[in-house]
Amino acid sequence: MLVIVDYKMGNLGSILNMLRRQDVPATISSDLQVIRDASALILPGVGSFDHGMRQLGELGIEPVLQAKVLREKTPILGICLGMQLLTRRSDEGQLPGLGWIDAETKRFGPERFDQPRKVPHMGWNFVEPRQRHPLFDDPGPFRFYFVHSYHVCCQDPADVLGVSHYGYPFTAAVCRDNILGVQFHPEKSHRFGWKLLANFARYCEYVSSQSDPVLVGGWRKAG
Repeated sequence: MLVIVDYKMGNLGSILNMLRRQDVPATISSDLQVIRDASALILPGVGSFDHGMRQLGELGIEPVLQAKVLREKTPILGICLGMQLLTRRSDEGQLPGLGWIDAETKRFGPERFDQPRKVPHMGWNFVEPRQRHPLFDDPGPFRFYFVHSYHVCCQDPADVLGVSHYGYPFTAAVCRDNILGVQFHPEKSHRFGWKLLANFARYCEYVSSQSDPVLVGGWRKAG
């Protein structure tokens, strides 16, 4: 069962509806045992970085996620704030993030823009995949809906799965082995988001069929 983690911070119903329309077994839950039993996880998020981390801690979800993701190698997809929480820290707050991706979350810098633009970045943008991965397993183009003022800056270029552009290029998707994240909202991205969530579900089926987590990481970098 794919579990959408409910830490009171995301657009959960829309994600669940998209998955169910594709016959993907999924549920929304903050129950720790349900999360422990999950075969795959989605960490959505709308709101501030510190509030998100505080909610994960106060609800007792963070240590369960640490065990699932780092020890059991359960696939997880962070969405918007959920992707930012995968990093070490954010300009938006003071609390440390989950730290699963060696990255920082930075506010858009208007001084770097190629022309005057508004922050937050809101609207449809194309995403360019930077490596082969089943999340983007179709011919494209890849066009998604964004709403954000902060973006992830990876220390290791190998963690960058996709790039978009708003004033300057920024990381729109990340991946490190079983850990995936997207800055955009697939649940608001119509057929593009539908396909991406379907690809994530298929990827999770592949991972669950493997006994060696290293093989999963190797497959990520194939090609």
